[in-house]
Amino acid sequence: MVQQTIVIELPLHCAKCKKKILAICTTADGVTMVTLEREGRDRVVIKGEDVDAARVTEHLREKVTRHARLVSVTNDE
Repeated sequence: MVQQTIVIELPLHCAKCKKKILAICTTADGVTMVTLEREGRDRVVIKGEDVDAARVTEHLREKVTRHARLVSVTNDE
């Protein structure tokens, strides 16, 4: 299995939003680690194996903010 790194850009307004974001990201299949970054632009970095990045982004748009944007998906070797 190949390890993936997924970066999703979205506004991190409050603690409630962060909690929802973490809940959605950590329950996705294959996710091993989730990190919230606030450098410059607010981002969520997800690491895992065979994670459906488009589906995670879609869930974030539906449940948290419609401004979630999938920035990159890279395979780490």
